Amino acid sequence: MNAPRAPKLTLSVQFPAKAFAAHKALLPRAKIAGWIRAALFAHAELTIRFVDEQEGRALNRSYRGKDYATNVLTFAYGESDHEPVSGDLVLCCPVVECEAREQHKPLDAHYAHLIVHGVLHAQGYDHEDDEQAREMESIETDILARLGYPDPYVQQG
Repeated sequence: MNAPRAPKLTLSVQFPAKAFAAHKALLPRAKIAGWIRAALFAHAELTIRFVDEQEGRALNRSYRGKDYATNVLTFAYGESDHEPVSGDLVLCCPVVECEAREQHKPLDAHYAHLIVHGVLHAQGYDHEDDEQAREMESIETDILARLGYPDPYVQQG
């Protein structure tokens, strides 16, 4: 009997600003791909883009009507049972770094959580009501535990 095949991942990682050289070292493509694969339930074509506060704010304002930079934005495309999951995840580095400090979390653990969170959104998961939020948080917590990270919803420090 053959083991189930892991979902295929086509991944583009973008660090558009020179200021993100340290992030390239902290977030190598292989590590990002591992976090994504842990959260995938279907084949996927994803782009992960790490941005500054200005770009993060502009995207959040344009697409969500909210005039501030947020930690992660997910743009999911082509929701079909026969097509790969397709989407863009945009992570605003200054926001992620600030949250990690404030929440007393290691920076890579916070990035792992937000990437897993965004990948789940790309696959149709949401947290619009309490039941959806509990389901999504439970999935995230399980995935992160398998990756060796603590529960992101438990206050650290």
